[in-house]
Amino acid sequence: MHNRARQAVTAALAGTTLLLGTVTATEAAVTPQAPPAASLSPADGPALDPVAIGAALNAALRAAAADAKRIAALPSGKATATSFWDAATASGKPMRYATLASPYWPLGTKVKITYKGKSAVGVVEDFGPAEWAVAQHDIPAIVDLSEKMMADLTGVASNTVHVRFQVLKWGKGRVYRHSGTGYDLAMGRS
Repeated sequence: MHNRARQAVTAALAGTTLLLGTVTATEAAVTPQAPPAASLSPADGPALDPVAIGAALNAALRAAAADAKRIAALPSGKATATSFWDAATASGKPMRYATLASPYWPLGTKVKITYKGKSAVGVVEDFGPAEWAVAQHDIPAIVDLSEKMMADLTGVASNTVHVRFQVLKWGKGRVYRHSGTGYDLAMGRS
């Protein structure tokens, strides 16, 4: 389970624990039982509806599971990354530190790039590398990093390195190619 889903489950369980007393994860996943009558007294304030609290907890757990499933479905893996710097990008946005290029990911796609334990998050705002450049590497070069990001991660602006990538969120923009060398890797199918 990814961190965001784990946090949602933890928050849901913490809220239930505060309201009903100690609850285990197993108890939280089943239909809630009413707490002993002694645990609720008029002095404690308004009566709590344990069924409503249980329903809210189950809804939070379902949402967390759906979020974890969605996150797990996004592509990740190891790829070759090259660097580039262009005056204009396919998105029309100016080149910047966070600019990435990919022939397969839609414009606007948010991607985490990790090199030797150091990470940066970028957004696909351009298309590239070219098909011949993708294919010439032992692991396909499915992503171009801005020279500034490459320098930050590797110490050298113009570079070609193996990186770990993790698509964090799909963009809604255009896609340059729907097939080719490295397409399966970029889509998490290899």
